[in-house]
Amino acid sequence: MSLDALRDRIPEYARDLRLNIGSLATEPVLTEQQRAGTFIVSALASRNAEVSSAVLAEFAPKLSAEALNAAKAAASIMGMNNIYYRFTHLVHGDYAKMPAKLRMNVMAKPGVEKADFELWSLAVSAVNGCGMCMESHEKVLREHGVTTEQVQAAVRIAAVVHAVAATLDGEDALQQAA
Repeated sequence: MSLDALRDRIPEYARDLRLNIGSLATEPVLTEQQRAGTFIVSALASRNAEVSSAVLAEFAPKLSAEALNAAKAAASIMGMNNIYYRFTHLVHGDYAKMPAKLRMNVMAKPGVEKADFELWSLAVSAVNGCGMCMESHEKVLREHGVTTEQVQAAVRIAAVVHAVAATLDGEDALQQAA
């Protein structure tokens, strides 16, 4: 499935999502690699097979094999980290002081520039709603010279891709119930 076919699947009541996903596909403040990776990690984090398939078909060819692997790694590792660190942040207590004892080696050598991997990690964290991770990745991004406009663009992509996935999940549920 292509991105155009995915846009056609978005119902009329969600036409704003159709418009947003189209304009964000060419978001100029991000490099092609940043934009493609952000779409991919956001789709994977949104857990919708149709959205992931369409996004991968559209954006995977725009990445090197190493960058595609790094994007997948960011979605994977942040899926784990977002749960763990959201827990330590919300529960408080001694958990935040305890070592995580979770392997996160890919974060040290992701296979792409640190800023790109951090941007993708931020997008996944936004989809998964981990405030602690969002704050941490945003801080590192700013230290690496990423602008607030670039950070915002990545989060806008994450928001729209996730909303498309949720909308299509809802439509599928309605069709099954009918």
